Amino acid sequence: MDTAPPPPSAVAADAPTRSVYDRTFWLAYLANTSLVFANALTFRFAELVSFVGGTEKVAGDIVAVGLTIAVIVRLAASHVIDDYGTRRMWIVTTLLFITGCVMFLLAQSVSLELYVARTVFVVGLTGMFACSMTHIQNQVPLERRTEVIGNLGSSGFIGMILGANAGDWILRLIPAGRGQFLALFGLAAFIGVIYLGIVLEMTKGQRRPITHQPSPPAWKLLIRHWPGAVVVVGLVMGLGVTVNTVFLTRFATTRGIASLGVFFTAYALSAFVFRIQAAHWSRTIGRHWMLVRGLLGHTVGLALLATVTQGWQLVLPAIVCGFGHALLFPGVVSLGSGSFPPESRGTGTATILGLVDFGSLVVSPILGRIIVNAGFEWMFLMASGCALLTAIGYSVVAWQYPDHEEVSAGAVTVGQR
Repeated sequence: MDTAPPPPSAVAADAPTRSVYDRTFWLAYLANTSLVFANALTFRFAELVSFVGGTEKVAGDIVAVGLTIAVIVRLAASHVIDDYGTRRMWIVTTLLFITGCVMFLLAQSVSLELYVARTVFVVGLTGMFACSMTHIQNQVPLERRTEVIGNLGSSGFIGMILGANAGDWILRLIPAGRGQFLALFGLAAFIGVIYLGIVLEMTKGQRRPITHQPSPPAWKLLIRHWPGAVVVVGLVMGLGVTVNTVFLTRFATTRGIASLGVFFTAYALSAFVFRIQAAHWSRTIGRHWMLVRGLLGHTVGLALLATVTQGWQLVLPAIVCGFGHALLFPGVVSLGSGSFPPESRGTGTATILGLVDFGSLVVSPILGRIIVNAGFEWMFLMASGCALLTAIGYSVVAWQYPDHEEVSAGAVTVGQR
């Protein structure tokens, strides 16, 4: 954390007059849009692996290795955000992202260098997201963290649409061959440089924290400040990400569905709209009930995917899954990181995001075996069932433990009356 947060009394006094949607927020919004734009261009990584002589299995292995190491790095070194400041770590992780993109450009074969490139890229990418979320949380009053996390996250849906369509245009305009990958990953690296410039401007003047002791390792903090049942929701969120970004493509191929872009466009638009509409839900219905509704959205959306036989039928499940994602991400990050003390907020944010990735790692081989043994339909239904069971279980938490943002909002309302 770069600066000490103001005392609660100061925040309360300042909250009515200070807008959280200031220059800092909109710079962060532009940066996050750029980052997701660049990341969407790299969705063609499996095609790069195929181009240099690898198979889909090899591509999966490379992705798994990179994600595994990224999770380990998050849990082992996430405290460095608090110890050395968000600005410094943001710059370092952005440089790692750019380096990974450049290494993709230089790839000539399936080799150790390609594994290293993917690992460097993913560690940089996940670190950039953690720094972004930590930075924005440190700029706003406590009771508005979920709202701002959600609205900042809406920029990612804009970036997803821009990046996915830009990638399609590159493949259409440039003949098949290395030129396509030079354009895709070269543009991603260039956007990374622009992103770095935005970060430098946004964090100008921030200094390394010098008042608190070095943070303990993330695993010790996780035990000491265990976020509770929200961890399970994070794991299920990772399940949903895996279904939609890994196995849905294979499902579409087996069904002969060529218009998969319809799903991701509808998904992003839906998530964007619902994210804006639900911006204040954390202070009205509370974050726990946001998570329950998000899980139910995943339940319905994943079940609907099991019925798809044509491209146009992807629209409805995409809309419902987008609704679920719109509610789950800000709720999980806010509740999970909020269980950590302010001086370890960066560690908490990186750890919670790492647990979502860990959920992806755990369920990927399980879902793959279900597909092999029973088919895609049962995979979707099993994933939907997991989301439903989690929603039912988490409803108990929502009933028994009132959310502090909901309570805070109620207190303000009573006071105004």
